[in-house]
Amino acid sequence: MQNDNRNSMIFIAISFVLVLAYYQFVLGPSEARQKAQAAQAHATQVAQQQSGLAPNGQPAAPKLTRAQALAAGPRVAVDTPALSGSISLTGARLDDLFLKQYRQTTDPASPPEELLRPLGAENAYYATSGWVGAPGAPDDSTAWTQTSQGPLTPGHALDLTYTAPSGLTFNREIKVDFQYMFTVTDTVVNHGTAAVSIAPYGAVLRKGVPPDAGKAATEGAIGVFDKLGLKQARYAAWKKDGTKDYASTGGWTGITDKYWMTVFAPPQTEPMTARYEVTPADGVDVYRVSYVGQSRAIQPGASTTEVTHVFAGAKVVTTLRSYGSALKLPNFDKAVDWGWFEILSKPVFLVLDFYAGYLAKVGLGFGWAILALTVSIRALMFPAFNASYSMSTKMKKVQPEMKAMQERFKGDPAGQQKEMMALYAREKINPVTGCIPMLLPLPVFYALNNVFNVTIEMRHASFGWVKDLSAPDPTTIWNLFGLLPWDPLHNAWILAMEGLPVAGGIFTLVFHLGAWPIIYAATMFLSLLSGPTMTGIDPTQQKLMRWMPWLFMIVLAQSAVGLVIYWSFSSVFTLVQQYVLMRRFKVDNPFDQFVARLMGPKASAKDVKVVE
Repeated sequence: MQNDNRNSMIFIAISFVLVLAYYQFVLGPSEARQKAQAAQAHATQVAQQQSGLAPNGQPAAPKLTRAQALAAGPRVAVDTPALSGSISLTGARLDDLFLKQYRQTTDPASPPEELLRPLGAENAYYATSGWVGAPGAPDDSTAWTQTSQGPLTPGHALDLTYTAPSGLTFNREIKVDFQYMFTVTDTVVNHGTAAVSIAPYGAVLRKGVPPDAGKAATEGAIGVFDKLGLKQARYAAWKKDGTKDYASTGGWTGITDKYWMTVFAPPQTEPMTARYEVTPADGVDVYRVSYVGQSRAIQPGASTTEVTHVFAGAKVVTTLRSYGSALKLPNFDKAVDWGWFEILSKPVFLVLDFYAGYLAKVGLGFGWAILALTVSIRALMFPAFNASYSMSTKMKKVQPEMKAMQERFKGDPAGQQKEMMALYAREKINPVTGCIPMLLPLPVFYALNNVFNVTIEMRHASFGWVKDLSAPDPTTIWNLFGLLPWDPLHNAWILAMEGLPVAGGIFTLVFHLGAWPIIYAATMFLSLLSGPTMTGIDPTQQKLMRWMPWLFMIVLAQSAVGLVIYWSFSSVFTLVQQYVLMRRFKVDNPFDQFVARLMGPKASAKDVKVVE
C-alpha cells in the first residue's frame, strides 16, 4: 500500500507536468502559428490593396486610412468618461469608438484601445440598426439630419431624423450612460396613405479577422437566446459552419473580442431571429451578426417605437452583471469566457475581485488580493491538507520501524505485508488520506489559469515590478532581471513570425525565466525537500520528485504571472503547515537540522578525546 501511495503521488505530479507541457508545446505553438499566419495574411492583404488587386485578381475597392474614413462624411462626437469617438450621420452608424480607460500597452502614455473602426477603413468594425421591410427605409448610405445641438454625452442625447419619399418619417434618439451602454429609441411615423409593414433590425459587422485574435478566449460571434442558451462561434468555425439562424424571445447578440465586445439587446419581451453569417466582399470576409425583430403594421397617421440597447465597451464583470440585472439581459456576464470550470472559475474571480476592490481603498493592488485569495483557498482546503500532511508525517515517524520490519521479513513478502498492515492499524495510518488531497489543486489551477487569462480586471494590473498580471513575468534571469541591456526573447518572436512557432516556443522556454517562476520553484523545492512525501521513496523516485519544481518553473514561466504568484504564496503556506505538523508530531525536519548545524557549537581540538 505504501508503494501504491508513492506511485499515486508520482502519477499525479507527472500528469500535472504533462498538462502544462501540452499547453506550452501544443496549444502555445499552435496559437503562435495562427497569429503568425494571421499576420502574414494581413501583410499579404495590405500588399494586394496597395497593388490595387483583390485576392481573386480583380480590382479591389480602395481602402482609406482611419482619418480619411472619418473625414468622408459629417459626424457627431461621442464623449463620456469611458468612451470617445463619433457617430456617422451617413447611415447613423456607431463606428468610431475608443476606450479611454484602457491603453494598448502598460505604458500610461500609450494610445487608448480602439473598439470600433469606420466603414471604408481597413478592418472596419461597426454597429448599425434601423428598420427593414418598408419602402424608403434608411440604410448605410442614408444621410440623417441632426436636430439636437452638440456632441453625444451622458447628459445630452443625440436626435436624428430622416424623411423618406414614401411618406415615412424616421426619428432616432441616442443616449449613452457613463459606461458603455447606448440606448437607441427609434420612432417611425406613417404620413402616407397606405399601411406599411416594418420590422426593427440591428447588425454588428467586422471586415476581416483581427490580426491579434488568439485562442485564450472565444473571439467572434456571441449571443444568448432564451431556449438555446449561449451560442458562440470562433472566427474559423464561424466561416466553416456557414450561416446559422437562432430564434428567441429576447436575448442579446453581437461580436466579442477577448476583453471587449459590441452587442445588441432588443426588447426582452419581443421575438427576434438572429443570424451569424460570413460573406466575401472587396477581397475580405465580412463577419456579420444581425437580428430582425417582430414585424408590425403602421396604419396611415400612426406610428411605432422601438427601444434597443447597444453595449460597446470593456467586459468588466461587475459592469456586465449590473447591466444584466437592470435590463433583464439573460446571462450577460457569460460574455466572459469562463471555460469548462465556470462553476469554479466564476466564484474564484468574484472572491478575488472583492478583495481587490476592498484593498484598493487602502492603496493595495491586485497582488495583495492574490495573497488574500491564497489565504482563503488554503483555509477552505485546510482540513483536507491537514489530514494529508498529518498522515504523511505519521508515516515519516514510523519509517525507522518500517525499515527494521522490512529487514526482518526480507524473504517473506506476505509476512511483511501483514506486519505493515498491523503497524498502520496500530498507528492509525491510512495512506490514501495522504494521497487524495493531492488532486485538489488541479481544478483550482485550471480555474485560476482561466481567470488570469480572460478577465479584463487582470489586464495591466500591477504588482511590484510586474505591470500586467495577465502576462508572463516580464523579467528574465538571463539579463539579470533587466540589469543588462539585452532582450533574449527577441529571437523567439522572430522565429515565431518567420513560421517557426515550435522553435520560437522552445527558445522562449529556455530564455524566459522570470523572477516569480524562480521564486515558485524554490518554495516548491523546499516544500518537497522538507515534506514527508520524500520519505521512504527510492533514490530514483526522489530524484524525479526533486526535478519537478524546476520543470514547473520552466513551464509556468510562460503562464500569467498572477497565477505563478498565487502558487508561490501557496507553496509558502505549504512549508509553514508542514513545519508546524512535523514539530507537533516530533518528527525531525530539515529546517531544524539546518538551524542546529548552523547554531550548534563547533568541536575544538581540546574537546576531542583520543581513544586508545
